[in-house]
Amino acid sequence: MKAYAGWRQFYHLQKFTHHQTTPPVCGLIRQTVAFTRRPPVPSQFFRFRALPLVENTNLNNTMSSSSSFTSFAHSNRSGVGGRGKELKNDRERSRGRGGGKDNIDALGRLLTRILRHMATELNLNMRNDGYVKVEDLLKLNLKTFANIPLRSHTVDDIKEAVRKDNKQRFSLLEENGELLIRANQGHTVTTVESESLLKQILSADEVQFCIHGTYKRNLESILESGLKRMKRLHVHFSSGLPTDGEVISGMRRDVNILIHLNVKKALEDGMKLYISNNKVILSEGFDGVVPVKYFEKIESWPDRRPIPFSNLQN
Repeated sequence: MKAYAGWRQFYHLQKFTHHQTTPPVCGLIRQTVAFTRRPPVPSQFFRFRALPLVENTNLNNTMSSSSSFTSFAHSNRSGVGGRGKELKNDRERSRGRGGGKDNIDALGRLLTRILRHMATELNLNMRNDGYVKVEDLLKLNLKTFANIPLRSHTVDDIKEAVRKDNKQRFSLLEENGELLIRANQGHTVTTVESESLLKQILSADEVQFCIHGTYKRNLESILESGLKRMKRLHVHFSSGLPTDGEVISGMRRDVNILIHLNVKKALEDGMKLYISNNKVILSEGFDGVVPVKYFEKIESWPDRRPIPFSNLQN
């Protein structure tokens, strides 16, 4: 009965607030209480009933945005697993600055995504070595993270983006009077062939290090099932330690686990290893997985303490 009485009181108070009239209570004291009392908290029933309205509003706002191609640079698609955070960081780096340097940086980030992941969806004519015509890129109806249409950029802008990329993600090629560009590694598009894109490693003497950088939170899963290429064409390895000046790509700087590959054993068992123009070592593994038995050692970083594990798997 108390819950019912409380509900009736809440109903009359809400009705009074909506119509701006005196509530149906008697006595000056009760009216004063009605004016000063803190309104009761709405029931759980009403809070949950309101949620779909909020979700529908957001959905309508999303669907009223520009076309999928134009809004690609502002979406959370990347083809690679778990790139939403990276995209958010890209937007924060480029938003609201408007300077030439940041415009070129935003252009380079969009080029990376197109050349690694979007060629098929955008109907770009990509060769099996990963190259596409620059003039075809500049016809795409996309915007960079700096909110600049790709069509507004020039060939010189693309050359500048390639020159300034500190990880050397791109290669340029002039052929038959045309300029072509490709991403050096990191592809998910299946039209790219490893033998055409990369140089194959035939001997363990060709590389001093072959290291996969990762995080402690991933180690248990890796030791259970090996290193997986996920949506990419290859598992990525660095050709040196994170502090080596010559290592410009291949692992993130904040990794805390280093997995060293036994290159000699992997090659002897028929695993194909490649190296890209920017010195990233790549492998398709066996059926997309580099098994644990090819791990030479695992160590923490940066203190380089050995982490015991068993690599006696078949």
